[in-house]
Amino acid sequence: MRKISVIGIGETKMGKLADRSLHDLIREAGNNAIADAGIDKKQIDALYMGNFNGSYLCGQGHMGSLAIEVLELGNIPAVRTEGACASGSLAFRMAVMSIMAGVYDIALVGGVEKMTHQSTPTVTTAIASAMDYDLEAMQGFTFPACFAMIAHRYFYEYRNVKREMGLCAYNAHQNALLNPDAQMQKDVPLEKILAADMIASPLSLYDCSLVTDGAAFVVLAASDVAESLESKHRAVELVGSGHAGDTLTLASKKVITSFSASKAAAAQAYGQAGLKAADIDFAEVHDCFTITQIINTEDLGFFDPGKGADAVAEGVTARDGKKPINVSGGLKAKGHPIGATGISQIFEVVTQIRGNAGNRQLKKADIGLAHNLGGSAGTCVINIFRGR
Repeated sequence: MRKISVIGIGETKMGKLADRSLHDLIREAGNNAIADAGIDKKQIDALYMGNFNGSYLCGQGHMGSLAIEVLELGNIPAVRTEGACASGSLAFRMAVMSIMAGVYDIALVGGVEKMTHQSTPTVTTAIASAMDYDLEAMQGFTFPACFAMIAHRYFYEYRNVKREMGLCAYNAHQNALLNPDAQMQKDVPLEKILAADMIASPLSLYDCSLVTDGAAFVVLAASDVAESLESKHRAVELVGSGHAGDTLTLASKKVITSFSASKAAAAQAYGQAGLKAADIDFAEVHDCFTITQIINTEDLGFFDPGKGADAVAEGVTARDGKKPINVSGGLKAKGHPIGATGISQIFEVVTQIRGNAGNRQLKKADIGLAHNLGGSAGTCVINIFRGR
């Protein structure tokens, strides 16, 4: 198979961007990625665009064609992908497969979501469409309730890790302070995090990720093509990619303290890369809720089942720890612009590997992993990158 490199990255600031339209977000992030790649737009063979629910939240479907027009890309083919919170990573995955197959040489991959202009009930309804409408959403089930049930079961099977969940949030906010693109650049004391109002027991306010506007893009190229281009950056190659699924409803899962889609996707990505969990220097994982971060790090093989919280308490997952997690601030503090989240994770991984992360730059960042879930872990996409 052809090797693939990331040659360009770009994103907007994440947050409540009341004065920015979908057009504005796509234009800024897309053009930044193309400029970063140092290529002419005519060299782009195809566009893959991740978006979760623009039709409901913004009245805008046909997102691929919109991006072509906004970015002035001409008559290239465009596809919009949807997989709940993994929509952006699915777009990335499709671009990867098309280049590996030799169909295209260079592809632009993006993700976008605009959500904050809508009311909380509207956003909640939109997000609930990522679960089973008849069996879950119409019964009053929400994602905070879903992951609260997961947390309670985790407490039952292992131990109460509410404090460690708070430490996940604390680390995320500390990391976001160093990320100029982060939505919540606010120093939140651990005591305040632990004393926050309950949303769905045991999840309190700071256990939950943010409602976010934002866009992120990357430019992919076959590595032989990338080598022929002049670049001011360290080369970053995709070495492993995995994609797996699971049932939509929470009740139908055999186990809810581990996500089988994550474990299957991880096995694919590690196998393709010829790497083990111990080889990963750092990771961006899908912390839609703090309990999810803990479970994800176990499913990825970083820590044994039931020991992910211990690693947080011991400082292993902190920015200066042995296995830094969510140095960007994660979904928890950088933000969760659903369709763009997976691409934004990749943006951070590539930025770290290039050595361009400024004050949050890790000392060792040669191999990084991006882990992106959709819904109640019904979809998982994992990508592993290595610097050359």
